[in-house]
Amino acid sequence: MKKLVFIFTIMLFVAFPKNLTAQGTIVDVAVNNKDFSTLVTALKAADLVGALQGDGPFTVFAPTNDAFGKLDSKTLNSLLEVENKKALANILTYHVVSGKLAASDVVAALKKGNGSVDLTALNGQVINVMQKDGKIWLKDSNGNYSEIVATDVMGSNGVIHVISSVVMPKG
Repeated sequence: MKKLVFIFTIMLFVAFPKNLTAQGTIVDVAVNNKDFSTLVTALKAADLVGALQGDGPFTVFAPTNDAFGKLDSKTLNSLLEVENKKALANILTYHVVSGKLAASDVVAALKKGNGSVDLTALNGQVINVMQKDGKIWLKDSNGNYSEIVATDVMGSNGVIHVISSVVMPKG
């Protein structure tokens, strides 16, 4: 039995090495995950790739392609245009918090804050993290919600938590 467990463990390391160890910065992790291709395109358009490859640490609430798909395609395409770089950067930096907050840190903060905690994003605006119906949600400045659907995707300079919708800052 021990031999079988050992063989299975070796197979997992060979088959899924990217899931078991940090593979570079959080940007590198996003680039290597097809579910974040829209996010990576947006980061490039907003000229934020270099900043998020820095030392950090950062906590990124990363919308998937499906989350970006919930936006009107005309709006999304408009945001990717050069003249809207500042607005796009404002939206993207609203998804990033300074410091490395693993899921356990978020849960501890929620317990301390009676199920709710405010975080200051890199754009200077506040985003609320809350526990509701047994799930963890982000509540943006406009009162919209996004569920945290996966946690603790580690990079060398921070952590990614996957969210179900793009959160929007004011202005």
